[in-house]
Amino acid sequence: MNKIIEQMLTPYQCQSTQDYENALKEIIQEITLLGLWRAKFFEHAAFYGGTALRILYGLDRFSEDLDFSLLIPNPHFSLASYTHAIEEELNSLGIQASVNSKIKSQTSSIDSAFIKANTLINMINISAADQLTRAFHKEALLTIKLEVDIDPPPDFNTESKVLLRPIPFSVLTYQSADLFAGKIHALLCRKWKNRVKGRDWYDFIWYISQKIPVHAQHLKARLVQTQAWPLNKTLDRNEIIALLTTKIMQVDFVQAGNEVKPFTRDPLSISLWSNEFFIQLLEELQVK
Repeated sequence: MNKIIEQMLTPYQCQSTQDYENALKEIIQEITLLGLWRAKFFEHAAFYGGTALRILYGLDRFSEDLDFSLLIPNPHFSLASYTHAIEEELNSLGIQASVNSKIKSQTSSIDSAFIKANTLINMINISAADQLTRAFHKEALLTIKLEVDIDPPPDFNTESKVLLRPIPFSVLTYQSADLFAGKIHALLCRKWKNRVKGRDWYDFIWYISQKIPVHAQHLKARLVQTQAWPLNKTLDRNEIIALLTTKIMQVDFVQAGNEVKPFTRDPLSISLWSNEFFIQLLEELQVK
């Protein structure tokens, strides 16, 4: 096993196949960020979303995808310019993976790419125990989606965060209050049909527990962009709580809790989930 990968893997103390898969995915995410940094990607874009919260701010659950936002709108931006840099970084550290940009079939404000790695081969490469690697089909793929918002809503703030692995480097990211605004927008507007993304509600609890305020101006910009709020109407704490209350009363939190379980180490952390529980949390919501 590559020495750097060995060092990155040690803190996870993996015991199960799920532990190893989560750890491998997060290691790939961090190496990807390094490749993007080398390619000067963060001169044009900032990291945001659940994985940013996990890697840069200490969220205690695993996250799947890598989400970014351009600093200024650019309809011609393409992740294809950066896929080789990511692939080269991964391969240099012994992670066998391919990175391919998604060809758009229609006009979209999101540009996407996918990292795909053979799960079994890479589990063997990181020296996962034989009895665990046997659980993976030889053709199984570990997939990480990268998305860039090429038409970002305005009124957000960024800051640089330093990561120390695989080597020291910096990542430009949304500040926590703006990340919270993005999370509340997702809670209110994400289109999941009959499914519920429990990870969004898990993150909501984390923001409240950390006493992070939501940046109302950026939340309003996001809501206005998706035609969920009128441009000429103020969005204050009372309005935000009213929107969230309506949403909370529509959610099946049993289903939401089941969705987030594979990403948490302690299933008891979701045992209190209910509509009433989340309504009570709204009393702690802070707005700036």
